[in-house]
Amino acid sequence: MTEKKSKLIIVLGPTAVGKTDYSIELAKKYGSPIISCDSRQIYREMRIGTAVPTAAQLSAVQHYFIGTKSVVEPYTAGQFERDALELINKLFDQEGHETLVMTGGTMFYIDALCNGLDDFPEAEPELRAKLLERVKNEGTTYLAEELKALDPETYYTIDLQNSQRVVRALEVCLISGKPFSSFKTHQSRQRNFEVEKIGLNRPREVLYDRINRRVLQMMDEGLLEEARSLIQYRDLPALQTVGYKELFAYFDGINTLEEAVAFIQSHTRNYAKRQLTWWKRDKSINWIEL
Repeated sequence: MTEKKSKLIIVLGPTAVGKTDYSIELAKKYGSPIISCDSRQIYREMRIGTAVPTAAQLSAVQHYFIGTKSVVEPYTAGQFERDALELINKLFDQEGHETLVMTGGTMFYIDALCNGLDDFPEAEPELRAKLLERVKNEGTTYLAEELKALDPETYYTIDLQNSQRVVRALEVCLISGKPFSSFKTHQSRQRNFEVEKIGLNRPREVLYDRINRRVLQMMDEGLLEEARSLIQYRDLPALQTVGYKELFAYFDGINTLEEAVAFIQSHTRNYAKRQLTWWKRDKSINWIEL
């Protein structure tokens, strides 16, 4: 049985804020590995576009859940909750750690790990297939507008660039006749360890500049070639991700490369804004301005 003194420190914050460097220093301080809670860095084929830690960073501290899945393997927040809890309890109980460090920016993964997931209706394959077909033909925007009419709370808090999230939320609304957000009871499941959340932030203009520069760096590192190598998987949930979708549109001749890069920067800034909106509601986060 894990003792109550065991503590999990979660370093969270918007994309490009500097979580990796901060968490590595924290992990070294406590002699802890780093448990990633990033829903895209888990895919081994998406290294550049998801800003996976560098080889030097990965060798400085042991990392878990980085590049352990293929894009062809569906992976959900529910699976992450189970896998992460199993790993955390093993590290506490069998390996003797008293403090562990987790880091990432995926809101659903962090919520799942801390609070557990609510019991949503089961997916209906026929409806799911229809909604995915509509995404392909109409784009995510039209489905997002339907979601806004049925469940404005979810519309204003989820990543609207992520078609997988939009489809799932709309699907639940249509199956149940109730808003997706109504299933979030926030009845937290008890964990046998203490959780401390550290939120990192920067002045908005600094954060946005870091995002813009990081996108250019990704392009220099070969993001265009990485995206081209993943075209055959473009309809999979893993690839409904900022940085890849915009380049797929470029390959389709919808926009120029310069426009695609500008869209990646803009959509990433919007995502950072949504991350902060989501977390500002959590009063347990200790915010640090970098």
